[in-house]
Amino acid sequence: MPTTRNPRRGSMQVWPRKRARRIVARVRSFNDKIRGLAGFAGYKTGMTHLMIQDRDKEGKPKGSSRLCPATIVECPPVKVFAVNVYKNTPYGLALSSTILSPSIDKELARKVRLPKKYDKSLDSIKEFDSLRLLAYTQPKLTSIGKKKPELFELYLGGTKDEQLSLAKEYLTRDIKVSDVFKEGSQIDVHAVTKGKGLQGPVRRFGVKIRFHKSEKTKRGPGSLGSWMTPTTHRVAHAGQMGFHQRTDYNKKIVKIDNDASKINPKGGWLRYGLVKNEYLIIKGSLPGPSKRLVTMIHATRPNVKISSHAPQINYVHKESRQ
Repeated sequence: MPTTRNPRRGSMQVWPRKRARRIVARVRSFNDKIRGLAGFAGYKTGMTHLMIQDRDKEGKPKGSSRLCPATIVECPPVKVFAVNVYKNTPYGLALSSTILSPSIDKELARKVRLPKKYDKSLDSIKEFDSLRLLAYTQPKLTSIGKKKPELFELYLGGTKDEQLSLAKEYLTRDIKVSDVFKEGSQIDVHAVTKGKGLQGPVRRFGVKIRFHKSEKTKRGPGSLGSWMTPTTHRVAHAGQMGFHQRTDYNKKIVKIDNDASKINPKGGWLRYGLVKNEYLIIKGSLPGPSKRLVTMIHATRPNVKISSHAPQINYVHKESRQ
């Protein structure tokens, strides 16, 4: 008889399986080779399917039309709340000062406490090692039904002079997604996945349900073996499932457009509404439910096998989701 294998359940790549600290994903690294803004943020709208002609080799003859699942991300313009000034220390970068924008939306008071008087400007900054933008979204421009914005930090690439000039420019104007990304480019998407609450070991780890006459339990992990002793928290037990921060690498931007009539289905997107602003069509799926903020940055390790040319879209599915 063949040898029975029973490997332990669950991938160690995504440990610990606990709830994310906040709903806005934290980005820990950016692409240092990028000049200018390294990322943007938008609201996940939903998924659809396209018929495209792509140069990537994926089984079908080159140039033939094929089916492609895609995700729509609505990206209203973001504004800069402040510029964070960092200096190098023996322990890494440390925040030295913060320069606030002269014009701040009143909706931001729902998120942070705004100062009554502030006179500092970027001209007063003499020494720094890195500048980053503290930006906030404008959900009031969308149809998701909220006014409270989200705050997130964006990396600025380039020399010190380039960072300073870009920071001065973005402090006084809105930033569009077309200023940051181009069609055909690759991005990394950071988001918090859909929460599923407390789940048992069968759904959480794929533990097999035993025979109905088995003793003690039917849905337990069974014999844990020698791997239980050093780390008991890795045993396939019940616990939190979903609402984890995850990163999808090398997602391709198929289209950047501001004509929402090309993608809005009849009756609007399910659990979202109608897209009203500039949007991205991204190849494949993204983590998180609809209305959740996804943070997108330039790919930190782009795949050389993926073509940098934007595919031609022949058809977008716009039938009603109701």
